[in-house]
Amino acid sequence: MPLVQGSARTRQRTVLLVGIVVLLAALVLAVVLASVLTHGKEEVSPKMLQWKDRGTTKNLQEVILGRCYNYVMARYPELGDKDCLKIWESLKHAFIYKNPCNITSEDYQPLMELASHPIPCNKSLFWSKTSELVHRYTKSNQNFLTLEDTLLGYMADRVSWCGDPSAPGINYESCPKRSECESNPGSVFWKMASKMFAEAACGVVQVMLNGSVEAGAFRNSSIFGSIEIFNLNPDKVSAVHIWLMHDIGGPQSESCSGHSIKRLKSILEERNFKITCEDNYRPVQLLQCVHNPDHSDCRLCTNTM
Repeated sequence: MPLVQGSARTRQRTVLLVGIVVLLAALVLAVVLASVLTHGKEEVSPKMLQWKDRGTTKNLQEVILGRCYNYVMARYPELGDKDCLKIWESLKHAFIYKNPCNITSEDYQPLMELASHPIPCNKSLFWSKTSELVHRYTKSNQNFLTLEDTLLGYMADRVSWCGDPSAPGINYESCPKRSECESNPGSVFWKMASKMFAEAACGVVQVMLNGSVEAGAFRNSSIFGSIEIFNLNPDKVSAVHIWLMHDIGGPQSESCSGHSIKRLKSILEERNFKITCEDNYRPVQLLQCVHNPDHSDCRLCTNTM
């Protein structure tokens, strides 16, 4: 009997030890899994956050440097003293490894100073809701410059970028829209560049607006309506010429006597600017008709040439 009892006790101890080992192994496995999952969340969660706008342009550095060198070496060699490498570095440091909803004007200040250059008087052309038309016009007529024809605007046109707090510091998947957060890299950049462009304007300035927009040609919420118009200097700008263009085949929602244009004129008059407004400025309308020669809206253009 004592021998049988001893064997039973031994088996009980063995079973107990095995149970303890299994329990410890399970606890260790749970801790390891928890650690892995937590670490994974820290690394992945910022990348998993999907914004609504497109991500950083692929090969952003090469795009910015290529455009910069083309601008200062080929298009405007008088600006050849601009350091494109420094310009790229200042742009990169403005957003890399940063929360894309927490960008400030201070982040871009070094870039603005490095890339700024004088704008000849009487050449500044502002626009709203006429992007394609106004840039076709400046390509065909070198007498005018939009923001996108300056070094800053030329480098950044149709390019996007935003940072990410985790490696590699740049989000290539998505970037926030203005509706998601106003202090995103793109919005802050274009506001600062627009302000600087307006401050540099002198002589007669032009603004091309779209009279086919149902909501009105002039909008207070636009970059022109909220930033550029208030940074024109009355001591440097002698007059503002408004070109109100209608889309070929599109509605003529507003003319120079329209409600939103009256509001724009009122703002400009309060700031002591001289103002003129012309419906379908002829040189631009002729350019529209080059692309739509058979449209009925262009018969007048054809018959008078």
